[in-house]
Amino acid sequence: MKVLLVNNSDRYGGAARAAYRIHTGLRRIGVNSQMLVSNKTSDDNSVVGPVSILEKTLRPFRSKIDAFPLMFYKNREESTFSLAWLYDGLASRISAINPDIVHLHWICRGFLRIETLKKLHRPLVWTLHDMWAFTGGCHIDRGCDGYRRGCGKCPSLSSSKNWDLSRWVWTRKHKAWQNLNLTIITPSRWLADCVRSSSLLGMMRVEVIPNGLDLSVFRPFDKRVAREILNLPQDKKLILFGAMNSIRDKNKGFQLLQHALRQLASSGWDSKAELIVFGASEPESAPKLGMKTLYMGTLSDDMALALLYAAVDVYVSPSIAENLPNTIMESLSCGTPCVAFDIGGISDMIEHMKTGYLAEPFDVQDLSRGIVWVIEDTDRWHRLSCQSRKKAEREFNISDIALRYYALYKEVLGT
Repeated sequence: MKVLLVNNSDRYGGAARAAYRIHTGLRRIGVNSQMLVSNKTSDDNSVVGPVSILEKTLRPFRSKIDAFPLMFYKNREESTFSLAWLYDGLASRISAINPDIVHLHWICRGFLRIETLKKLHRPLVWTLHDMWAFTGGCHIDRGCDGYRRGCGKCPSLSSSKNWDLSRWVWTRKHKAWQNLNLTIITPSRWLADCVRSSSLLGMMRVEVIPNGLDLSVFRPFDKRVAREILNLPQDKKLILFGAMNSIRDKNKGFQLLQHALRQLASSGWDSKAELIVFGASEPESAPKLGMKTLYMGTLSDDMALALLYAAVDVYVSPSIAENLPNTIMESLSCGTPCVAFDIGGISDMIEHMKTGYLAEPFDVQDLSRGIVWVIEDTDRWHRLSCQSRKKAEREFNISDIALRYYALYKEVLGT
């Protein structure tokens, strides 16, 4: 069996990290897996990036060219909206690789054209990392259910017209994706429900397989030693927040976390707790949170990231919308309980008051309350930590996830 995973990048971004972990997991169990990407950042020979000089030259510009029609929507929201209309040349490249199955992941930023899927002429498996596959272009619906009806009057575009770019994208998908041999995979039950209610993919087969990770890398580590290595204080409760573009990406909820931490500081934790932020450098005008804050910048090395999770007392995810975030999975695997709003697929990971705390959506007071609940009692914390690791071992071991995908591939191929 020859499998080709297709993703915009091999390492950059949450979807890329999840896809690459699946790819390496498949190879470890003996599957002939390759990965086709637009942005190759690793030196892995099993990952195929742009080959020709022209491809390499155009790659940085494809995303901007693909997004050019959005310029006519001056009042659109500042959120990712993908049109996927650029010619890509991928059908011939994939045909040359000749896989038995094409396993799609995150394919936007001008990487893969909507119409290309019907040209691949082989079974497709598509792991969704957001909602784009069944919307008219947005990646997060932000409360809009237009994807159930065919889009148009798109709030992301601030459009009042039935026939707008969102309807155009939806119509192209509807036309191009008829009669595909396509199996949809969602990492969370929440996203599976969204797919089933959509007008584009509602009739497709949908399976839930969570993302996974290497539990020998993301594992508990002596907290005191971890803090010593990272030069972090031993006498403080450390609160961790982070993701790619953690401060600039409004969806990650840093603005909500600020309010929660100010409440925390005003209740007497200002001298007992500190915030650690990764995925961002300290901004020029850093917000005053009432407690000391350390900005770690980007951590691309899994070992360093695992050490940081092990060094802190709680990881907080104040995101506005999420599928199955890698950060929570990584934190739980390191035995660090998590606090987040009860939105999206997060309840698949955080079991309320067992592996962390699920706050009422966007209630910053409840978020603050959850942080205190996790860190204030040492015996409770150790119980949460133990249950967090067991949860990861039970559900997120990449070896188990790879075996589930292998079984699915065999079923799809009828072998």
